[in-house]
Parts: sequence; C-alpha cells; structure tokens
Amino acid sequence: MASLPDYAELHCLSNFSFLRGAAHPEELLKKAAAQGYKALALTDECSLAGVVRAHLAAKASAMKFIVGSEMLIPQGDFLKGAVDGLKLVFLTCNRHGYGNLSALITLARRRAEKGAYSLQRNDLEALAPSGALPDCLVLWVPGEEVSVADGLWLAERFPGRVWIAVELHAGPDDAGRLESLQALGEASGLPLVAAGDVHMHVRARRPVQDVLTALRLKTTVFAAGYALFPNGERHLRSRLRLSLLYPPELLAETLVIAAKCNFSLDELRYEYPEEIIPAGETASSWLRAETECGLLRRYPGGVPASVRERIEHELSLIAEMAYEAYFLTVYDIVCFARSQNILCQGRGSAANSAVCYALGVTEVDPARSALLFERFVSKERGEPPDIDVDFEHERREEVIQYIYKKYGRERAALAAAVITYRTKGALRDAGRALGFGVAQINALTASLAWWDKREQLPERFAELGLDPQAPRVEKWLAIAEALRGFPRHLTQHVGGFVISRGPLARLVPVENAAMAERSVIQWDKDDLDAMGLMKVDILALGMLSAIRRMLQMVDDGCGQPLKMQDIPAEDPATYEMLCHADSMGVFQVESRAQMAMLPRLRPKNFYDLVVEVALVRPGPIQGDMVHPYLKRRQGKERLEKISPAVDAVLARTFGVPIFQEQVMQLAVVAANFTPGEADQLRRAMAAWKRKGGLEPFEQKLLAGMAANGLPESFARRIIAQIQGFGEYGFPESHAASFALLVYASAWLKRHHPAAFLCALLNSQPMGFYSPSMLVQDARRHGVGVLPPDVTTSDWDCRLEPTGAVRLGLREINGFTKAAADRIVAVDRKNRPFFDVADLAARASLQRRDLDLLAAADALLSLAGHRRQAAWAASAALVQGDLFAGVMAPEAPANLPIPSEAENLIGDYQHLKLTLGRHPLSLLREHLTARRFVSAAELKIAEHRTPIRAAGIVVGRQRPGTATGIVFVTLEDESGLVNIVVHPQLIEKQRRELLGATLLGVYGQLQKDGEVVHLVAKRLVDLSSWLGRLETHSRDFH
Repeated sequence: MASLPDYAELHCLSNFSFLRGAAHPEELLKKAAAQGYKALALTDECSLAGVVRAHLAAKASAMKFIVGSEMLIPQGDFLKGAVDGLKLVFLTCNRHGYGNLSALITLARRRAEKGAYSLQRNDLEALAPSGALPDCLVLWVPGEEVSVADGLWLAERFPGRVWIAVELHAGPDDAGRLESLQALGEASGLPLVAAGDVHMHVRARRPVQDVLTALRLKTTVFAAGYALFPNGERHLRSRLRLSLLYPPELLAETLVIAAKCNFSLDELRYEYPEEIIPAGETASSWLRAETECGLLRRYPGGVPASVRERIEHELSLIAEMAYEAYFLTVYDIVCFARSQNILCQGRGSAANSAVCYALGVTEVDPARSALLFERFVSKERGEPPDIDVDFEHERREEVIQYIYKKYGRERAALAAAVITYRTKGALRDAGRALGFGVAQINALTASLAWWDKREQLPERFAELGLDPQAPRVEKWLAIAEALRGFPRHLTQHVGGFVISRGPLARLVPVENAAMAERSVIQWDKDDLDAMGLMKVDILALGMLSAIRRMLQMVDDGCGQPLKMQDIPAEDPATYEMLCHADSMGVFQVESRAQMAMLPRLRPKNFYDLVVEVALVRPGPIQGDMVHPYLKRRQGKERLEKISPAVDAVLARTFGVPIFQEQVMQLAVVAANFTPGEADQLRRAMAAWKRKGGLEPFEQKLLAGMAANGLPESFARRIIAQIQGFGEYGFPESHAASFALLVYASAWLKRHHPAAFLCALLNSQPMGFYSPSMLVQDARRHGVGVLPPDVTTSDWDCRLEPTGAVRLGLREINGFTKAAADRIVAVDRKNRPFFDVADLAARASLQRRDLDLLAAADALLSLAGHRRQAAWAASAALVQGDLFAGVMAPEAPANLPIPSEAENLIGDYQHLKLTLGRHPLSLLREHLTARRFVSAAELKIAEHRTPIRAAGIVVGRQRPGTATGIVFVTLEDESGLVNIVVHPQLIEKQRRELLGATLLGVYGQLQKDGEVVHLVAKRLVDLSSWLGRLETHSRDFH
C-alpha cells in the first residue's frame, strides 16, 4: 500500500443529499479511513445538514475532514456562449470561508420554497478584492458539453481558487473525456484535479442509489433509463483503482487542495444575544438582581438558608461557565408569555435549578426537594444547559413570533428534525421504485402492525402471495432494509430555537420551513449539542391549554379568579379519586399502565405523584425497580440498610433508585465520584443502549463502593438498575414539574368535572382518549351533556347555566370554523332563527354546511329529527344555488322518525360519539345469550374466573417494555375492559386483534385489588354485529 498514490476525495455526497446519496456520513468517513485516504470532503447539495455527523466520525477515526457543498446554477441563468447548468463544489479553507459558504447556502435556500434552492450567477459576482466567496475553493464539474466561456467567467470570479474536477467512472471513452477537459483547462487557464462524485461508500449500495434516483424522478427503476448511473463506480474506490484511472498529477493535486482547507467545526464559537441585558448592567449583575426579586416573591417570609446556599452555588457556577445570558434569554421569553396570560412551565433538568425557580421559569420549589444542580449544569460537561419550557399548545405561535420579532429572522430560527425512513415508508418507496402495484404495496403496509419486527417481514409478504425467495421480492426486502434509517427530509423541531448575537447564517445554514413565517436551520438537536450551540425549547403542551380553559370556566362560574397556584394543596378527595384509578383525561396518569399503577401505589401526597409519574417508564421497569418499590411501600418486603449516606439518598423511595438524580448522588456518596463525573455517568446511562460506554463507569463504581466497604451485591444491583435507565428514565425535577400538572388536572376533574370535560373537548386533539370516551366518562360522573344545536351552540363546547356541557359545532365531523363563526355572529338571542331557510340566509351557509348540520342532528330545534332536517336543508335556498329564485317545493310529508339504531349510526358517523344509549346496550341481549358479561360485572367477578367480555375496541397498545404483549381496551355501556393479549395468541389471531371493531374475548380474569385485567385465551370478531356503525380505535406504541 505504501507505493500507492495518496489521495483526498473532494466531491462526495451523503444521504443528506436527499434521494441522491446512498451512504450515511459516518459510513463514508469510516470507509475513507479504511481506504487510506488523506482527507474527505462532504459536499452535499446546498446543504451542511450532515457535516456534524461527519466531523464527529472524522475525529473518531483521526481522518482529515473538509466541509463543502455542491451547488448548481440552473439552465437559463447564463452568459453569452456559455453552456447552461454550472455545477460547482465549494470547499471551506477557514472559519471565514465557512461563514461565507453557510451564508451562500442560506441565500439560495431562503429564496426558494422548502426543500429547494436557487443559486444565480449574480450571487457570485465579486464583492471582495479576492473575488467571490472569499476563503473558499471551487471545483467546477463541467457537463458533457464543455464551455470555455464558463471557465473564463469562473477564473475571473475565483482568481487562483478554482479547479476543473476530472471525474472518470470507467465510461466508454474516459481517455477522450480527460483529453477534452485538459484542453478546456488550457483554454481557460484552470488547473485540473481528480474527483470521484461519490454517492456511496461501497459499490454494493448501487441498487439503493438507483431506487433513490427513481424516487427523486417519480418513476420506476425500469423506466428511469439513462437517468441512472451506468455503473457502480461512484463509491469510495481503492487507491489502486484510482491510480489506474487518473494521471498521477491529478491525484497529487487533491492533496494540494486538501492542504489549503484547514477549517474544523471545533472552531465555531457561539455568542449569546445581548439585548436581554439593560444598559448599565452586566449579564451577571442583571441575573442576580432578577433572581433576588424573584426570591422575594417566592419567599415573602424570608429565604430559607438551604435555598440561599443553593442560589449562591448556582450563580457562582453559572458565572464561571458564562451562561448568564442563556438564563436571561429564557427568562425574557417566559416574562413575555406571562404578560400575555399564556400558561407556561419549565420542566426537565432545569427544574433542578433554584435560580430557575426564583425567575419563575420553573415551579418546583427547591426547599421541598433534594434536587441536584449538576444534573442541569456541570463544569465537566462543558456545554450549555437545556431549559425546556412548555406553553399552551394553541398559543405557542404567539411566543414563537415574539422571538422572531425581537431577534429577527436573521438571528433566530428553529432547529431541524431529521425525518428518517421507517419500515412502512421504506417498503412503500422501495416497492414503488421497483414497479410493484399500488394495491400490492397498500395491502402489504396495511398488514403490518407497528410491533412487527424486520425478521417477520418475509412472513407478511408470503401472506399476501408474494414469494420472499423470488428475486424481485427479495430485492424489495433488501432495499427496504437498507433504506431504514436513511434521512428523508428535514422538518422543524417541535420547538428548539437557536438564537445568536450575530447573523445565524454564518454559524449554520438557514432555510424556509413549510409553515409561513418560520425558518429552520439545517442541524438537529444532536448536532447543536455536539457543537455547543444554545437551544431554547419552546414546546407545546395541550394540557396547559386545557387547564387555562378549565380555570377560566371555574372563574366564570363562581365569579372569582382562580389561578393554578390557588388550587388547594394536598386535597384528600383528589388523592382518593386517583387511588381508584379514576383518572381518564388527567395529565400523565391516564394511560393504561398508569391506571394499573395508581391503585397499587395509592398516592396520598404530592411526592407520591412525583414517584408515580417517574415509575411507569421504561427505565424503572427494565431496571426491575417497580416491584421492589411497591413491595417495600406496602410493607411486604424489608427495607435493606446499606450505609447512612446511601440510605439517606434512597430514603424517600424505599431504598430503590427511581430518579436519575439519585443515581448521580449514589455515585457521589457511595463511589466517590465528583458531581461532574456523576453527570457524565448520567449521560452515559442515557446513551449506552445506542453507543455503549458504561464500562469505565462500572469499574469506577465497583471500585469506589468496595473502597467504602459497601457489599458487591448492592453495587451489582445498582449497575443493573443504571442499565435500565438506558431505556428512558425521568429526572426527579422533570417528574416534579409534571406532577404539578397531574395534581392540578386531577383536582379540577374531581371538583369541577363539567369544566374539566368542556376544556378537554375544546383542546382536542390531545391525550389517550377520544371525545366519545371522555363524554361517556363524564356522564358516568353525573355530568349532563347536551347535543350541538345550531340555535345555541358556539364553535367551542361551553358550560350552560344549569352546569351541563353544551357540545360545540366543532364536534360535527367536517364542519368548518368559518361557518360556525358566521352562525355565532348572528344575533340568535334577540332574533332567533325562524327556520332552516332563515338560518341559511342570515349565516350565509352553503348546501354542504346545512347537510352536515342536519346529519349531526344539530337542526333538531328548527326542523325536527334527522330526516325532517335533511328535507328542510335540501329545500332551503342558499346563495349561489343553481335553483335560486325557483319556487320552493311544497311542504314536506311527515317523514318517519329514525330508529334508535339509525340515530346511533348517524351520531357516530357525524359526531364520532352519541348522547343516546351506548351501542352495546342495544346488543346486550345478544351478548348475554353468548355469555359475554359487561365491564361492571367483570369488576365483581372472582380472581382467576374463566369469563367472556365484549366491547368496542377503543385502544390498542404494545409498549416496548411489555415483552411482546398487546393491551387492548374495550368499551361497553358500563365502562372499560382491559384485555391482555400474549404473543402466542397475537400471532395466532392477528386478524381479529388488528381488524375487529367489536371484539369478543374468552379469557381468565386477573384481579389485584382494584386492578382488573382479562387475559385473553381466544378472540372473536363480532364487528358484523355493529352493522354500519363506524367506530375508531386509538392505537399507541
């Protein structure tokens, strides 16, 4: 290998050139290092989206990495005598050049719609003495027809910085191509350099690259023809192969260019915004001043000594790390939200901070908890903290636009989220590109359950009559497998904002988001973390919108303002309700798993809710923490004493580490870690499933605990529990933030159930449960619910003076808010509608609007039952009607009243719920004849009783922690039935499980106190009994 020529690849695309590149950036860097390349440039098309991944991979393999980008000046933007379509590859020499390239990409992206770009020749007109785009080198990739005019234009714009890229791919006349480009170089005065136009790391990815090309061109591989590459040469070829294709001087020139490119992403330095600091103040003095003001509000009777000590420690560490501006930026955003009466609350590790509590960013009182600031900020971590703030989901846009207005679109943008191929999408796209029929593709993807593993795919193919061994089907499977995990496109992060002091485009390219008035950078959350860029998470939380509405309705009802902090603490009735798992609609504790936990844990105070929120998570479940905790809490297992220091850390959780902070504190007190080292352990815990890296900490824990005389069995158990946290565990601070909302929503459900229902309906879509289930639950709690009525309903649901909930016009399937607003704008109180024609005329309703109102039975008070209303709607004259001006038809005959079953079908079809009898009330006689019992009867049956139940399928869930079990929720007229389906039965009765809307279950009852499950032994599809009734299930992973 020593005699082979050295080489640097300068033109290489990853799969972040969407639907072009067929390799991950990491794969390219790893392969280039294995081939002995001196350097690799990643030059994705008008994008730097993959460079952080490549940078990290290059550091891991000690490979020189060059940041670059390929861009095309399209046909039509030309010089006289030039050939249209200039393909240029830009390479950055230093930090200044990187900023110039990032700004150029931003310019091209921002003038085009999402996913596209537009680069024009005049963008490259020289603005500096050194030419266009200073501190960047340029490779020109000529097309088939070469143009000296283009070469001369480029030489003038990039003096001494432009080369002709010679890209030879074993074509029919490589020698002729080389000769042509050499002549072009002589005529235009430009040197030549070898390049590969690399699209994949290995030749074997060529079928995937062909499929991506076909998808990009919206055709099939078979019809793509010459659009596909003629061979697989566009991979990272061996240096031996390159030496046979290129003259030595062209290979040597790659090293000359690489030597000029000395920029590293490690040089990027983030600078915080300045305008949040008033004149005459420094960041430190202003943060301290606002913190002291906040402490006076939080502790009017005086700041506890422990809190004062924490404040001083935090302010000292924040100043040392120079993070004051970050805290003040978040504080400013929260102040804006509060000034607009937008509910918001910080959560996550920020709730470990006493400073955040003083500033009003979080609501977790440090005086009531033993939280760990190093979970949030630590010197060893050396990166900015991450403050997550939840805002009302319907008003978050106001906060986002405030940020854009304050900092400008040039300095603020949302982080990206990379949308990658998952199994169904990969199968669908691979199938399309390989020419399979739409019906076959749809049938295959429809047959897949969300829990299906990759090794089960051949079985699914076989079920549809596709032989998995057939070459074409085998290729479909192989390409779909290769596509899984490939980036498909960039979208906007759920709320991660990046705000900078100077133009953001010089740090990272910015492009347009799909939503108007928004822009997004090309890096995602992990990229930002790796580069140390500040991100403020402006997140949306539906429950905050719902709670604000609930509080407003209670205000309106009792005439005195009620705020979240006014909700009485530690209300026994609220905890009693939760102990009975009466928590449908309550934040965070409404899931099937949480409802099963509540009667076992029996929360009696706020800290119990903190534990409840954290306990039902994959981490504690996988780490075998749940059962020991419950047994010790219930007094069924003795509390193990380890040492005074360890026992103190675990005292509140019965000797079981449930929270991330406890693991960190254990590392400090039991194994002599520093707080910063403990935070590194926490980060390793979160990543070890994906990346490993726990071993050094494991040895340090064992050695430290042994040195402190702790038993090895305890150390091993703690390590096993730490590994469990790799699945996803909550920090105590995060759980405490959520527990505040759990308690508030539970208190409102217990004491104001009508307002609770009304606000949840007006905040949909959110939560586990459909409006139908929420309405049924509220009615079981004695809440009156009235149907939508065009003479009185608003768009939103509302509370009537009687205390009943009047459903809003929003509940009518397909009815628009614009039509509802026109109805509400009419003076219905003083001038009630005379009839349907009067309604249509005064509210300017169209035929479709009237038909929807009639079908939903919302015209009952104007026109009578559904059939009469449909007749009246058809007879009403509407603006623009073809028959306007024609005499109205004669008065209708008395149409027969719809049957109860017909009304039920209409309710579910047009409202997705009914206020009549539950559908299973009509079927109960038939069900009883088949010995199916109701949900109410199930609750009083004996443990282990063989029994049958049936209900409408309202939910299916298969958590990753449930070892393949699927949980199904059925609803009947008396309540909900919880079904447990084991993997063997899932495979045996897959069709019934996934396809039935009315499901009968033969099984064995499992009872543990108030927790009742029916373990399925056989499933029966009774959907035909529902006839035309349409129901819907909410399915979750």
